[in-house]
Amino acid sequence: MRADGFVKWTRRFEDERERRRAQGDPDWDRGAALPAAVWTSVQRFQVGEDGDGANLVGKADQAGDTDYGQAVRLFIAEEQNHARLLARLLAAGGLPTLPGHWSDTVFVRLRRLMGLRMELLVLMVAEVVALRYYRALRDGTDDPLTTDVAGRILRDEERHVPFHCERLHASLAELPRATRRPVMALWRLLLLVATLVVVADHGPALRRLGLGRLRFAGDVMTSSRTVVSAVLTPSPDAWTNTN
Repeated sequence: MRADGFVKWTRRFEDERERRRAQGDPDWDRGAALPAAVWTSVQRFQVGEDGDGANLVGKADQAGDTDYGQAVRLFIAEEQNHARLLARLLAAGGLPTLPGHWSDTVFVRLRRLMGLRMELLVLMVAEVVALRYYRALRDGTDDPLTTDVAGRILRDEERHVPFHCERLHASLAELPRATRRPVMALWRLLLLVATLVVVADHGPALRRLGLGRLRFAGDVMTSSRTVVSAVLTPSPDAWTNTN
């Protein structure tokens, strides 16, 4: 299978890479101060952002679209930059990174169970949860460095979701039409389970960020309707204003 249109995504990722270079890093010297519960939450999210992405790259290459493979490599580079930014934020607050976390281990193993389609469906769960989390982290604290870092990551995540929507749209088009909505219904169920795990694990931090567990879960599930529509329609890139 060949999914068209990924040359434009390569350009978008490359343009963003150049914008980041011109912008430079946040001012790490000003330090960061957050409640203990939020620091713990950031440590756990940092683990989830870290990784070399080799499994996803291998599956992308097997799909036979060199443009998509290049875009995936640029996407992974952005995720690795997120891990770096969060690690530097933790260091600015005097905290270490974690060597690992059980939720990330389960998530990675689930992603690797099957082919590219399954990899992306599971990855999209993390991306949709991350959208709401980093918005809460950006808006829910008065720490300038944290706001800066979270805003940078959120900007990237808002581009990642439509990128994966476009590839999933092409992938689901290979399935019989009658199976496509059930697949996405199962995806929403998986998203709900993952969201409940997040609110249980990060509930104290969400409260300190001014966002209760129920509201966080509700916001994630509401946004998932738009994602499902984007994957099932012929214009998944309409999910965002990115051009």
